[in-house]
Amino acid sequence: MSLSPDLLLAFALFALVTSITPGPNNPMLLASGVNFGFTRSIPLILGISCGFFVLVLAVGLGLGAVFEAYPLLYSVLRYVGAAYLLYLAWKIARSGPLSDEQQHHGRPLGYWGAAAFQWVNPKAWAMALGAVTTYAPEGGSWTIVPLLAGTFMLVGAPCSAAWAGFGRGLRPFLDRPAVLRSFNVSMAILLVVSLLPMVF
Repeated sequence: MSLSPDLLLAFALFALVTSITPGPNNPMLLASGVNFGFTRSIPLILGISCGFFVLVLAVGLGLGAVFEAYPLLYSVLRYVGAAYLLYLAWKIARSGPLSDEQQHHGRPLGYWGAAAFQWVNPKAWAMALGAVTTYAPEGGSWTIVPLLAGTFMLVGAPCSAAWAGFGRGLRPFLDRPAVLRSFNVSMAILLVVSLLPMVF
């Protein structure tokens, strides 16, 4: 069983909208672009893309059924993810202006951290579960789920790169310490706000 071209196009649009709209990943990417530049944000971009790819595969090939059978596990995951997001928001809010040497040698959340973060990211779970339940009919999951995961990766990676690139473009406007501090606090607040609908 395979997806028709029309259904695949519809799914690609679903992937685009869910990937580009604000969620926990995107404020992190924006803040990373501002504070570290685009190049040093590449591991974050790749980690998000690969981590979500594996998450969609896992959900589509049976992990989603575990959460249907044991909904308490999903609730626990949501609150663990919320706690970690609050920790990340606190780190972003407290980050101040970096020296030239810190900007050169420092780095944002790395590849493995970003990949692992998808497993406690409430929006990532909602996207993965929504994609699989809507676009992978019973009996076709073994052939369709890898296609869904790959499409999400192909569409989502440029979206992540766009957020980091936008952050890099903002750097010249945030060269004063007070302005940068305000920006980082705003990104932390946005990260927390993006969490609220998924928790409640």
